[in-house]
Amino acid sequence: MTTSIAAPATAPAERTGAGRGRTIGIALLVLGLLAGAAWFLVLRPAADGEPEPGEVAPLEAIQVNLAGGHYLRLGMALQLTEAAEEVDGSRALDSAITVFSGLPVEEVNKPDVRETLRHQLLERLRERYHGEVMEVYFTEYVTQ
Repeated sequence: MTTSIAAPATAPAERTGAGRGRTIGIALLVLGLLAGAAWFLVLRPAADGEPEPGEVAPLEAIQVNLAGGHYLRLGMALQLTEAAEEVDGSRALDSAITVFSGLPVEEVNKPDVRETLRHQLLERLRERYHGEVMEVYFTEYVTQ
């Protein structure tokens, strides 16, 4: 008596179909990764580099009214980009007055607050000068 164990006829076909589907899925994943890498390395738009620094334009010092009858004498200079043309300092002075006016003298004298205010002023200058100002330097900063 011989007993034979026969596997169902559909078992090998199912395994082959599942293996083929997995292979196709992996191949598609690899192709997608390769396409993404090619775009990133070759086809993506080049990011604009930092603008080149141009001249530094010093502005006359101004006095800004602070809270409590105090004032700030503020002198500054604008680091322009190389592409910047003649810069009118009145917009920068107006922006400085807007940023510093009415602040308490105790706050304005704190180094970390001063740096925060400088960054706020720089953001305003970048907007008002359409990217022609790279940096703002305080050349005079006296409170009374």
